[in-house]
Amino acid sequence: MTFPHRLIFIRHGETGYNAEGRLQGQKDIPLNGKGRAQASAVGRSLIKLMKPEIERLEAQESFVASPLLRTRETMQLARAAMGLPPERYHQSAKLKELTFGEWEGLTWPEVEARDPEGAVAREADKWNFAPPGGESYAMLANRLRPWLDKVTGDRFIASHGGVARALMYLIAGLDPERASSVNIYQGRALIFEKGRFDWVG
Repeated sequence: MTFPHRLIFIRHGETGYNAEGRLQGQKDIPLNGKGRAQASAVGRSLIKLMKPEIERLEAQESFVASPLLRTRETMQLARAAMGLPPERYHQSAKLKELTFGEWEGLTWPEVEARDPEGAVAREADKWNFAPPGGESYAMLANRLRPWLDKVTGDRFIASHGGVARALMYLIAGLDPERASSVNIYQGRALIFEKGRFDWVG
């Protein structure tokens, strides 16, 4: 069954971990200066492109973010740029990034040095592989599915790259292998609607 609602999705802006190529997962890392600028820019872009829809979603209290710091900062900066009260939004733990477990905080070269077998296994099946103590994209999709099932209308979401990939699979039916590797941009928005996704801004 096609997901019947429309989601406006923004990924959090850049963090120091992003800039260094480190696996963040559920580590609570703040935005850096570039990330704050990206969050404000996407807000300005969206209010120009879809002001009536933004105002409708605001009236319906339909803004929701992952509770991690970088997504809350992104939501607040984007809302401020749209002329909305920064802290008037909901949070859902279901929208947290997948956790990389013991790999969190490492760069990929460090992962390959410390856990070469795990690194090879992940490259062979990125969708289903879970790092030690971590989650796979398949597990993340299973975590998100009950949340999606309870969505009763359109939403504006601030979340993470892994969550966007899982939504591409759950809503748009993207092949898991492709979904696990697609680039999720910072400073742009994704629209999920009618069984597909499109970038805007």
